[in-house]
Amino acid sequence: MATVERPFGIPRTVWVLGAVSLCMDLSSELIHSLLPIYMVSTLGISALTLGVIEGVAEATALIIKVFSGVLSDLIRRRKLLLLFGYGLAALSKPLFPLAHAADTVFAARFLDRIGKGLRGAPRDALIADVAPPAIRGTCFGLRQSMDTIGAVLGPLLAILLLSLFNSAIQPVLWFAVLPGLLAVTLLWFGIGESAPSAPYSARLSLSWALLHQLGAAYWFVVLLGTMFTLARFSEAFLVLRAQQLGLPLLWVPLVMVVMSLVYSVSAYPAGWLSDRVSRIALLGISLLPLIGADLILAQADSRFGLLVGVALWGLHMGFSQGLLATLVADTAPEERKGTAFGVFNLMCGVAMLFASLIAGWLWQYHGSMATFQAGAAFATLSLLMLIGRAALRS
Repeated sequence: MATVERPFGIPRTVWVLGAVSLCMDLSSELIHSLLPIYMVSTLGISALTLGVIEGVAEATALIIKVFSGVLSDLIRRRKLLLLFGYGLAALSKPLFPLAHAADTVFAARFLDRIGKGLRGAPRDALIADVAPPAIRGTCFGLRQSMDTIGAVLGPLLAILLLSLFNSAIQPVLWFAVLPGLLAVTLLWFGIGESAPSAPYSARLSLSWALLHQLGAAYWFVVLLGTMFTLARFSEAFLVLRAQQLGLPLLWVPLVMVVMSLVYSVSAYPAGWLSDRVSRIALLGISLLPLIGADLILAQADSRFGLLVGVALWGLHMGFSQGLLATLVADTAPEERKGTAFGVFNLMCGVAMLFASLIAGWLWQYHGSMATFQAGAAFATLSLLMLIGRAALRS
C-alpha cells in the first residue's frame, strides 16, 4: 500500500477514507436525524421499542467488527472488506423511505449496521497500517473529523429538504441514496488494495490464546471503551428530547447538526493534542462535558438548554472517539491490529446494546430525566476509574 503524503504529512489513504466516511455519514445522518421521530410519531413505536431497535442495530455493527477485524488480519485485504461494508450500507438506504412498519425499519437499520460493522475494523486497521506513529493520533482525528462533517451536512440537508417537502419525511429519506453510492465510488477508485504486510496464516483465528496475546495495556483500553459506551447511549434519545421540548419537526435535525458540528471541530484538535500530551488524561477530561451534558439535558426546560447539552455531548465525542481508536492502535500487536479493533468494538457493542435498552426502559417508565441521570452516573464511574488508575500508578 502506497503511503504518499498529503498536507500535514498525512497519507493520501487517510484523506480518501475521510472523504468516504464524510459521504456515508451524510447519507446516514440525513436518515437518522429524522428516523426516531418517524418511528415514534408516524409508526407509533414506543420509546422502549426505539431503544431496542437502536441498541440491537448499533450493537450489531460493533459486534460484527470483531469478525471483520479477524478476517482482515487473515486475508490482509482491507479494501475488499471495506467495499462489502460500504456497499451493503448503500444498498440499505432505499429501504428507509419504503418502510411502513417497524419491522421494515428494523430490517433496514440491521442491514445498514451490518455494513458498518464489516467496514469499521478494517478501516481503522488500514489507517493504523499507513499512519506514521508520530502523527497517528492526528490521522485518526482527521478521519473522525471528516466523518463528522458528513454528520453535520446530513441533518442540514434534512432541514432544507423538509422545508421543500412541507415536513413530509418519506420523500426526504430518498435523498440519502446518492451520497451512499458516492462513498462506494470514491472507495473503489480512490484506494488501491493493500499488499499483505505479513505472511498468510490459515491458523489465524479468534481464540483465548490470541486474546491473551493482546496484552494488559490493550485490555485496559477495552475496559475504558466499554465504560464510555455505557455512559453514552444512542443519540436517538437526543432527538426525542428535542421533540419533547417542543422543537418543531422542521428544526429537529438541528440537534444532530449542533452535536456533529462540535464533534467535527473538536476531533482533529483532540487528535493533534493527543500526540503531545497524555491520551489517558485527555480521555478523563472528555468525561466532564458528557457529565455536564447529561445533567443539563435531564433538567432542560428550554431549547437553549437543549442545544447547550447537545453541544457538550458533541464535545465529549470529539475528545474521546478518535482517542480510543488511537489507544487501540498504540497498544495492539502490529500483526493483530484488525483483531484488536474488532474485539474492542465487540465489547463496546455489547455495552451499547445494554445502554440503549436501559435508556429506553428508563425513558418509558421513569421519564427522560432518569435516562440522562443514569448516563451521568455511568460517566462519573468512568471518571473515577481513570482517577483511581492514575493514583495507583503515581
